[in-house]
Amino acid sequence: MPSPLVPVVLSGGTGSRLWPVSREAHPKPFMAMPDGESLLRKTYARAALASQGQAPLTVTNREYFFLSRDTLQEAGVTGGDFLLEASGRNTAGAIAMAALHLAQTRGADAVMLVLPADHLVQDVPAFQAAVAQAHALAEQGHLVTFGIVPDRPETGFGYIQKGAPLANGHAVSRFVEKPPLAQAQAYLASGEYLWNSGMFCLGVRTVLDELARHAPDVLEACRRCATDLKSRELGGVHGLEIPDAAYQAVPSISIDHALMERSDRVAVVPADIGWSDIGSWTAVRDLSPADARQNRATSDAVFVDADSTYVHGEQRVVAAVGTRNLVIVDTPDALLVADADRVQDVREVVAQLKQRQHPAAQFHQTVARPWGTYTVLGEGERYKLKRIEVLPGASLSLQLHHHRNEHWIVVSGLAEVTNGDRTFLLHANESTYIPAEHRHRLTNPGQELLVMIEVQSGAYLGEDDIVRFEDKYGRTPAA
Repeated sequence: MPSPLVPVVLSGGTGSRLWPVSREAHPKPFMAMPDGESLLRKTYARAALASQGQAPLTVTNREYFFLSRDTLQEAGVTGGDFLLEASGRNTAGAIAMAALHLAQTRGADAVMLVLPADHLVQDVPAFQAAVAQAHALAEQGHLVTFGIVPDRPETGFGYIQKGAPLANGHAVSRFVEKPPLAQAQAYLASGEYLWNSGMFCLGVRTVLDELARHAPDVLEACRRCATDLKSRELGGVHGLEIPDAAYQAVPSISIDHALMERSDRVAVVPADIGWSDIGSWTAVRDLSPADARQNRATSDAVFVDADSTYVHGEQRVVAAVGTRNLVIVDTPDALLVADADRVQDVREVVAQLKQRQHPAAQFHQTVARPWGTYTVLGEGERYKLKRIEVLPGASLSLQLHHHRNEHWIVVSGLAEVTNGDRTFLLHANESTYIPAEHRHRLTNPGQELLVMIEVQSGAYLGEDDIVRFEDKYGRTPAA
């Protein structure tokens, strides 16, 4: 009987080359593709198919727990555990933590199907067939990686050289770092090389044994973390927080460098699966159909004497006149205009925004929270205006602000408000004023969405001016 195949989804990284849609608080895995589904949702869905419904284990940042939980449920997948990092330590640490957790919960005979959350696979049946081949190899004690059959001389990916044939793939002769163009052309012509996808199929016992041989410092540091995981059960899914102080002792190294390039038990399964790592705006552009002049759009766009121009808009009509080889990405609070040959440099925009401490590096105009969303409608000196939507049964934390006052106005729905020592209900068109230093909380006790307008005033209106005392989502310091 085959060993259980457990999807392990790695959901980290900010995708800075896909700014302004991908931002720190809402990164690339949650970014919707042209069909409206996010990359993470697609990953969960195909993982469920390939594993015959095994509940996944997700390794992600604590800040993305609730977004990931919601995406898992949207994909129609039930169950699943989450290993939550305060800060990432690269893929070797994430995979080692996953293997240790699965050894305890699913048994050392389980096999991990390790999938980055930000990849696109368009041929799902071919993916399932490749996974079945990899699963068979993993059960024989191989560390299996998926090699993408190349269709061009790509200089942005690492390569894998195929070695001796195996029943369901090949032994790996060697891994090669990103090559120059001439070398990539030679690799393509030889037929011996595959792109390194970063997807793996690993037996839990095998990967732990091989980490002990080749990366004992990674494994031992992760073992210390695994003894002190903090459990949280929220929304039907199980979250385990990795202790950050101990996790910082885990060497920050990729699984390729820590293990795959060192072990003699590595195999590769060639995979022609319509794969893309969606690493830039040109990769997103190529998912949309082109007109006769190679213009593409995912929104309402007008092209006049334009060639090879891509438009991604969200709220407004975007007109491109006389443009050539441009990428235009229009969001409610930020606009990107880039030469299509320079889209890799978008990360420099993010670096400059971070240097300036500009909120557009981290947040969208609309920000998701465990309880719902808020949208910044306007702001200026000493004021900020927000639209707040609270889901039925959800509640903000019991909190206070040192520097700002707030005025809450109910637009629709029913609000239960704690304001200082009082708790009371507010209906549509009713309001309350909350002075600085007052403890307060907002709850939606009804069955419909609660919509409110919040007016903030004060000398400092940053999102970090918040002290939480109680929180059902585990965001208090003591939680």
